[in-house]
Amino acid sequence: MDIVLNNYLTIAQTGEYEIEIKKSRFICQMARVTDEQAANDFIAAIKKKHYQATHNCSAYIIGDNDEHQRANDDGEPSGTAGVPMLEAMKLMKLKNVVAVTTRYFGGTKLGAGGLIRAYSNSVTKAAHHIGIIRGVLQQAVILEIDYSQVALIQHFFEESPYSIENTDYGVKVTVTAYIDDGDVANYRDKLTDLTSGSIQIQTGDKQYREVPYTDPAAPRYEN
Repeated sequence: MDIVLNNYLTIAQTGEYEIEIKKSRFICQMARVTDEQAANDFIAAIKKKHYQATHNCSAYIIGDNDEHQRANDDGEPSGTAGVPMLEAMKLMKLKNVVAVTTRYFGGTKLGAGGLIRAYSNSVTKAAHHIGIIRGVLQQAVILEIDYSQVALIQHFFEESPYSIENTDYGVKVTVTAYIDDGDVANYRDKLTDLTSGSIQIQTGDKQYREVPYTDPAAPRYEN
């Protein structure tokens, strides 16, 4: 059964990232999944693709409360591959994600600590390379403003976690933005104070949306 989440972080799309450590190649491939069958199918496909690799280690985490988890070392010393990959996903608070890190051995043993760091970093770097998104219930907030207030409102949203979705120019200007459902009342108050109550504010439809997520504490990796 597919597991649908209401508020979550996940990767933007299927993708991969490769790192090299002491001539060993670690290729992490990740995908979004909503059930264990899809996760296992992805793992099987990567193993088939990289059948000549030394190891194809994997982990997945599915469900709002991480109901379904799996970690597999695929021949690496116990606890040095699959579990660090799973813990990396938990640390990033990712949901409904499967990861497979393929290792092509480069001739130099890394030791248990080195393997743990390599497999953990493979997932962290892959996730940030691919992109992380936030899924959340949001509500449309519709503002009717004067032309003289356009720059003020634009600047307000540029400094906020939200962005303007649409702007219509008529007798007045209508600006539409989507705001987290639990944040709407707070932003109504902020916008009212900002304009001294001179704008009209209405709320529109609610919908689950996926928006880019940036963790300011996260390291950055080049594409």
